Amino acid sequence: MPFLEFTNVDYSYVGGDDEVIRALRSVSFSVERGEFVALVGCNGSGKSTLARLCNGLIIPDAGTVTVDGASTAERASLFDIRKKIGIVFQNPDNQMVTTIVEDDVAFGPENLGLPREEIRERVDWALSAVGMTEYKNSGPFRLSGGQKQRIAIAGVLAIKPQLMILDEATGMLDPSGRREVLDVVKKLNRIDGMSVIMITHFMEEAAEADRIIVLEHGQKKADGGKELFTTPEVFTCAGLDLPLPVRVAEKLREVGVDLGCPITSEELVGAVIKSVKGGAA
Repeated sequence: MPFLEFTNVDYSYVGGDDEVIRALRSVSFSVERGEFVALVGCNGSGKSTLARLCNGLIIPDAGTVTVDGASTAERASLFDIRKKIGIVFQNPDNQMVTTIVEDDVAFGPENLGLPREEIRERVDWALSAVGMTEYKNSGPFRLSGGQKQRIAIAGVLAIKPQLMILDEATGMLDPSGRREVLDVVKKLNRIDGMSVIMITHFMEEAAEADRIIVLEHGQKKADGGKELFTTPEVFTCAGLDLPLPVRVAEKLREVGVDLGCPITSEELVGAVIKSVKGGAA
């Protein structure tokens, strides 16, 4: 049984001038335990709406969302569902509620009513997981953007969710800050086995995922692994740019240099080195 499952989900909301906007249209997909899924799409494609449906912040107009077999439409299940799914939003300042880092990370476990000793253990573990232990007594608003986002992730981690959703969590960061956050997320997924849904418009981030779901105007347009990058129209038709390594490889292919289909910067560098060595031989 999938950990998270959407089945024919519709959701609409009322916009300006009382216009009814269909944010999602008959969306179906599932996420298995331990998967790292990237959810991509241009503005207005329904990504953030989907994130809020995952843990019952909003309820589908039609269709079902189930978490570990429980429907988000069942009010009695919502407390357990929200312990299993944590969301990190775009602006970390909006998730900070105290003036000391470790107090901020402890906020979630305290609201779960956990014993003081367990809260202490969870705070220490979460800060260690994101590499921020040395800042535990600092004021969060004095940290850099990347550091604050790592604290926001630690606050979600302290609840010990089984699935973490990052809703454009790197959107306000510079490239260095984005790399910091992505490295933490990859570690949590690949070493600790946490399921991840990363909602992003940075295609280089999406390329790090096991699987990519493309949304366009509230509908699922594609769902697959990195082989999707061999059909670039899947992304360009949805208003998305291809990752830079893919674009570079395409330009080189046009002038007769075939590097295959490198997706990440590391793969591109490796392909270039292999090509140069092959030519030298």
